[in-house]
Amino acid sequence: MVLLAPLSLAALTLPVVLADLTASINADSNWGTWEGWGTSLAWWAARFGDRDDLADAFFTLKSTTVNGETLPGLGFTIARYNAGASSWNTVNGDTKMVESSKIIRSRLVEGYWIDWASKDPSSSSWDWTVDAKQRAMLTKAIARGVTHTELFSNSPMWWMCKNKNPSGGPGGVENIQSWNLEDHAVYMATVAEQFRDRWNINFSTISPFNEPSADWWNDAGTQEGCHLNVPTQATIIGHLANHIASRGLSSKIAASDESYFDQAVSNLQNIGSSAISKISRINVHGYQGGSGRRDVLYNLAQEHQKPLWNSEFGNSGGNGADMAKMWLVDMRWMHPTAWVYWQVLDGAGWGLIDADNESGTMKGATQKYFVFAQLSRHIRPGMRILDSGDENVVAFYSAPEGKLVVVAVNWSTAQYINVDLGRFAGRPAEGSKVTRWSTKMADGGERYVKREDTTFQGTKFWSWFETNTIQTFEVTGVKI
Repeated sequence: MVLLAPLSLAALTLPVVLADLTASINADSNWGTWEGWGTSLAWWAARFGDRDDLADAFFTLKSTTVNGETLPGLGFTIARYNAGASSWNTVNGDTKMVESSKIIRSRLVEGYWIDWASKDPSSSSWDWTVDAKQRAMLTKAIARGVTHTELFSNSPMWWMCKNKNPSGGPGGVENIQSWNLEDHAVYMATVAEQFRDRWNINFSTISPFNEPSADWWNDAGTQEGCHLNVPTQATIIGHLANHIASRGLSSKIAASDESYFDQAVSNLQNIGSSAISKISRINVHGYQGGSGRRDVLYNLAQEHQKPLWNSEFGNSGGNGADMAKMWLVDMRWMHPTAWVYWQVLDGAGWGLIDADNESGTMKGATQKYFVFAQLSRHIRPGMRILDSGDENVVAFYSAPEGKLVVVAVNWSTAQYINVDLGRFAGRPAEGSKVTRWSTKMADGGERYVKREDTTFQGTKFWSWFETNTIQTFEVTGVKI
C-alpha cells in the first residue's frame, strides 16, 4: 500500500466544490468483515444503568420513547464495561484513596478489589456489591443482543498507584507500583472470572490499559487514568495471559487502546513479539483527529494478522458533522472492523443524548444521535467492507441478503451524488426503488428521514444532497 502524507484536520473541514460526483463501488475489494458498533458503559451507565428505555434505544433496532421523544434504536452489539479503580475505605487505619482536586465524582468508578490483604475474591478484600447500575446495563445490553463484551481498565486500583491517586501521577509519570504489575493482571482476570461465575457474563475480551502512553494522566486530573510505559504494558500483558488461562476464561486480550494512531504505531513497534503474540486484537482510540498515520497502523495490523478496532471515539460536536468526518477518514485509511462511541449520554455536545451524569438529569437527543442512526441501523455485523473509490462514500455488502448499503456525505455546495454499480455481477432491475435515509448535520436540521424517491437506472442510482447532509442507501438484488 502506498503510504500517504499525514492528513490534517484543516484539510478535512475546508469545503471542496464538487459537481455531480460519481462513486464507483469496487465489487472485488474486501477491507474486512464488519463486527459492530458499540459504546463504553462508564460513566453514563453507572448513573442511568437501571433504565430499560435507554437499553432499548442503544441496544435494539426498535423505536423507543425516551423522555417523551421517539428515537430509532441504534442496534449496538458491542458493550465495554469499565472495571473501576476507586474505593472509599481506609486500610490499616491510615491509608486511603487520594482524590484529585479537580475530579468529578461521577468519573470515579467503584472498583471491586478494595485492599491488598488478600487475592481471594471471597475475602473481605473484595466487594462484589459495588457498581450495580453499570453492571445492570451490561446485563440489559446482553439480553437485547449484544454479542461482544469487553472488560477495560482506566487505571489500576488506587492502592496499586504510587501516590494512591487513580487519576495519575505528578507530571503524568508512570503511576503503578512495580510490585503491583501482576496484581493489576490478577484484578482484571478475577473480575472476569467473577462475572462469569456470579452473573453468567463471559467477557469476549479484556483490555488492561486505557491510553497508557498519554502523559495527561496526572494527580490533578478529572477522571481515572494512568500512564504506563511500553515495557510495563508488555509485562502486564504476559501476566494477564497467564491468569486468563489459569482461570479457564474464554476471554482474549485487546490492547493497548492508545489515544492517538501514531502512539498505537509506536506501541506496536516497541512492545515486543511476546506481548504481540498474546494480543488478539489491536484497539485504538480516535482522538488524533484528521492527523495520524492510520494507513501505517492498518499495515501493521495486517502484518501481525490482528483485527483492528476504533474502540473509542467521542467529541463535542453535537450536530454529528465532525464525528462523520472522522468515521469516513477511519474507514478510508484504517479500515477498522468496529467503531465504538465513548459516552452516549453526556453534556456539552459529547453525548448522543444530552445528559448530566453528575446530577442524573437528561434532556433530548442531539443531532449526532440521528447521524449515528444513519450508520449503525444499516451497517450490520457480517457485512463486507468495500472500496468506494471516494473519501466521502463508504459501501458494505451483505451476501446472504444480496444487499448493498452505501453511506455518502456531501460537505460542499448542494449537488447530485451518483453511485455506480457497474462492477457488480448482479444489479437491481431497471427502475427498481432504492430506499434512502437522510440527516442534515446541523442543529435543527431534518432527523433520519426515510424516502423512496430514488430509482436504479442503467448501472447507477443518484440523489440530491444539500450541504452538510449524510444519506444512507439500501440497494437489494445486488450480487458480487
